[in-house]
Amino acid sequence: MKLATKILLMAGGLGLLFAATFGLWGSHFDLLFSQQACAQWFKEIRTWAWAVGIGLLISDLVLPIPATGIMAALGSVYGVWLGGLIAAVGSTGAGFAGYGLAKLVGRKGARLLATDAELERFKIFFDRWGGWGIIISRMLPILPEVMTILAGLARMDLKKFTAALLLGTIPTCGLFAFLGHASRSDPGYGIVTAVALPLLLWPVFLFFMKKDRVGSASSKKPIAAGSRACD
Repeated sequence: MKLATKILLMAGGLGLLFAATFGLWGSHFDLLFSQQACAQWFKEIRTWAWAVGIGLLISDLVLPIPATGIMAALGSVYGVWLGGLIAAVGSTGAGFAGYGLAKLVGRKGARLLATDAELERFKIFFDRWGGWGIIISRMLPILPEVMTILAGLARMDLKKFTAALLLGTIPTCGLFAFLGHASRSDPGYGIVTAVALPLLLWPVFLFFMKKDRVGSASSKKPIAAGSRACD
């Protein structure tokens, strides 16, 4: 199975899990998906909204949380800088949680999800594009969780992972905190934009995946040519 297909299937599976969770406990998540209600709720609990926001962003690893909408709500309540910082703490925490859990699973546990050949391809992918993949994925729905888990399974170097995670998370949180802050008079507009904008970035990620497949194919050609020459 192609690497891109594997990642997209994992993203789809995680999406189905989120959908099932929302179907079972949707009434408890309605507040987060209600554009103005979420920002209003954060204003009402302003003293503790920062902790709630961090907790929600970390729980996005396993729950159907509209992360970018939460970032916008934090920006609406605390402003661009403080709101962005709070959002970055939560989003970074989720990234390290996914990476750490995947590394704890280890190689044997990873084989339950992928074959040795696929794990080797994950490692090659993360050695080559892992940093960019993580940076770009931070603005996308579902993929941030998938990419951090795959980074852990691929045993991506912690320093490289941390650098990529921060480079992707900080601008993302700053952008969506700004959207929330800029739309204080109409918070619904900012949160809708924050939720919808990531969907437009999917083609960028797919471009990198396609580039990886082309690069992998071209790297095999010299080997094949060399083997024919030896024959």
